[in-house]
Amino acid sequence: MSSDTSTLQPNSSDAPDDSVGEGAESRPPVVVVTGPTGSGKTDLSIGLAKRFEGEIINADSMQIFRYMDIGTAKPSQEERLTLPHHLFDAANPDELYSAGRFGKEARAVAESVHRRNRVVFLTGGTGLYIRAFLDGLIETGSVDRVLRDRLENEQQRAAEAGDPGRLHRRLREYDADAAERIHPNDVRRTIRALEIQQQSGQRASAVREAHGFRDRPFRVLHLCIDPGREVLAERIDRRAEEMINSGLLREVRDLNDRGYGADLRPMQAIGYRHVQPVADGSDTLANALEAMKADTRKFARRQRTWVRALPDVHWHDPAEAEAVFDRVGEFLQG
Repeated sequence: MSSDTSTLQPNSSDAPDDSVGEGAESRPPVVVVTGPTGSGKTDLSIGLAKRFEGEIINADSMQIFRYMDIGTAKPSQEERLTLPHHLFDAANPDELYSAGRFGKEARAVAESVHRRNRVVFLTGGTGLYIRAFLDGLIETGSVDRVLRDRLENEQQRAAEAGDPGRLHRRLREYDADAAERIHPNDVRRTIRALEIQQQSGQRASAVREAHGFRDRPFRVLHLCIDPGREVLAERIDRRAEEMINSGLLREVRDLNDRGYGADLRPMQAIGYRHVQPVADGSDTLANALEAMKADTRKFARRQRTWVRALPDVHWHDPAEAEAVFDRVGEFLQG
């Protein structure tokens, strides 16, 4: 983890039960529309929000920033005028915008939407933002790199010796509740739980309990929009070409003129980091385009991996729009 601070996230088995049951109908609904980049989330979520009297809350960490429209595939101004869109253009590119801040602001927006008796459509592909909204994040302080490196090295040696479950068994000795929730193959969360115990003297399960991860104030339908690997690759390539043709280079130069340089985190996002050398005169647009396509496809694969680890996700091809509409309609009828 590159950050100096760490967050504790709910494990998939920590997620509250959002199935319809006693008391479930009293909670307002949230429809999460996620999926790999370029899959068609934006168009589908706009259609859903129009049909079901909803409003869209952005869950894309780059679409948060002003002046970054083309490279983030942000909904157009015309699209945003058709129905309420929230948390687009919410910060300048040089502002620190964390997942924790997003979670608080998005929940406040959702409460406002629900007070108007409208449906929340949380739309985007930033997994940490979606988690922050659904279950919250706990700031757990600075990462002890020495401790983490030691635990990671120990895990690697144990795996090489044919004992990959060694650290998970240790966690069970310290914190049986956490070990029960964390799968033995989930090395990252196992290590994080051991870090919390060794750094703070508190059990990770006690920290989760104090935070109240189980108190979701809404019930959730989680949709993943994915047209399939080959179709998605074609869509990604076509969208990258459209971004270049629509003026991504001009957008990067405009950002530079506003004082937003390549060292800023948003400027290191896909597309911007590829075109910046062209703006500087050190690369060609053709080279930038090919690198941009390749990196976007890799990013889409990582997004798919994240979604597959989540419970109760309904996967849909964007071509199956009516099936998606039917599922959302049934969910909202509760």
